Amino acid sequence: MRYLRCKSIPPPTGKLVSIIGAGPAGLGAAGFLRCRGHDVIVYDMLPEAGGMMMFGIPDDRIPKDNIRKAVRELMDGGVKFIFNVKVGRDIDLEEIIRVSDAVLIATGTWKPRRMNVPGEDLPWVIPAADWLVEVHMARYGYIPWSKVPIVSGKILVVGGGLTAADAVQVPLTYPEFKDGVEKVVLSYRRTRDYAPMRKQEFERLIKLGAEPWELTQPIMFYEEGGRHFVRIVRMKLVEKEGGRPKPVPIEGSEFDVEFDWVLLAIGEIPTPPFENGKYGIELNPDGTIKTDENFMTTRKGVFAAGDVRHGPSLIGKALKSGLDAALKVHMYLEGKI
Repeated sequence: MRYLRCKSIPPPTGKLVSIIGAGPAGLGAAGFLRCRGHDVIVYDMLPEAGGMMMFGIPDDRIPKDNIRKAVRELMDGGVKFIFNVKVGRDIDLEEIIRVSDAVLIATGTWKPRRMNVPGEDLPWVIPAADWLVEVHMARYGYIPWSKVPIVSGKILVVGGGLTAADAVQVPLTYPEFKDGVEKVVLSYRRTRDYAPMRKQEFERLIKLGAEPWELTQPIMFYEEGGRHFVRIVRMKLVEKEGGRPKPVPIEGSEFDVEFDWVLLAIGEIPTPPFENGKYGIELNPDGTIKTDENFMTTRKGVFAAGDVRHGPSLIGKALKSGLDAALKVHMYLEGKI
């Protein structure tokens, strides 16, 4: 894993590029632009670089030392990082635009998607992505474990993507949780054949000890006599032209089950550091940042890349987006676009 892919830094161009977000898109762009001689500052809300790669994914899936080594190369190459600063809260985006020759927004998708069902806001029903970040923040010593929900007993994980896979794996394998776990159930509204995590990953989780509940979907969370319950409906798949078949509830198939904790992993939505139209930057209807073919937003000199531009994706796609956008930023600074 490398982001700085040049043997030496060329003479300075005198241009400053500010990058918002230190995930794969932002890190890839930082290395590309530094290797063209531009000064680069990267802002991130977390205490170190890597984004979800560092704080959202289990250690055995992505070796964190490799990320840290690659980031250290960027730092040694002259890329400046400003951590624990959330643009839009701690510093205004307009201020960054004012002092920069170009800005690249790569803030990803950090806001959990909601199910919009009764009881979703109960304290034992928590967004899986947020929980995974808290777990790793505590593991790396950035927050005390007292701030992390210590899930135990019977755990329900809802979803079929990689966040759901991670939310299953961590309670079953991390020493902070596994001794207190009675069982982990993975509820997915389709079957493993259509899971975004892929069938092989789904079956790996079963081998770890997860109990699969395919073709099921929670429709209510509630408490009774101090106990936690989930109302679940069974689903059937209806074929449709193109894409995956559509899951449809089976009328009268509802059943209630007791769980101690629920981890919701039904997806995340884009998190641009501004509201639609502010700073002259428009969003698309799905919340992604509107850009042209050059990755430029509706504000001249401000670009966007990664998941905040195209929606949730795998690391490779986000990294490629950052590199592609960085090329356009470089061309803009050279007056070619």
